[in-house]
Amino acid sequence: MIEAAARLPAKPSREVRVSDLRRHQRVKVSLLGRYMLSDRREYPCQTVDMSPGGVRLTCAVLGEVQERVVLYLEHIGRIEGTIARLLPGGFAVQLSATLRKRDKIASQLTWLANRDNLGLPEGRTHERLTPRVAGVVLRLESGREVAARIVDISMSGVALATATTPPIGASLMVGRTPGRVVRYFEGGIGVHFMLPISPDLFHEGLIL
Repeated sequence: MIEAAARLPAKPSREVRVSDLRRHQRVKVSLLGRYMLSDRREYPCQTVDMSPGGVRLTCAVLGEVQERVVLYLEHIGRIEGTIARLLPGGFAVQLSATLRKRDKIASQLTWLANRDNLGLPEGRTHERLTPRVAGVVLRLESGREVAARIVDISMSGVALATATTPPIGASLMVGRTPGRVVRYFEGGIGVHFMLPISPDLFHEGLIL
């Protein structure tokens, strides 16, 4: 029976429909952005999942429940709402939007979800650069430190030339920046940052 089950074809990814999202179905989507709390200070963030009525964020600075927050998310643009609950490493926002705006968000999320599920091409890629100081020290989960060189970097991750190959999914520190290993390439590794680099810090003088 186990062998027979193993031969069954995998289920194809189900396409997400706008009508589903209008009913506030949440989809897992990773978008970089920034958020502004009531003190008018801005901080970087990344979405975990989102619906037309709410969004869950990974971020370093937490606000207070019911505090107003303004978000600027790639592909989505400016949205606002209130903090519904605090979570480990972030918080959830209940969005305040007109029906027309919710429909627009549903359409954008539908495209993003189907792009990932069906392997559609990216609409854009994050800008990448090579910092002037390319040398960096990696600190592995074991505490061991190894030297690496930055091939290029975006606000969400970095390609590193190194002879060290930690397991995919392993956490590490790239300089002072936490991340996890997401891919290998010849002569190096790709690391995704736990939190995106703030746009005002993203330039050739960047030091991780």
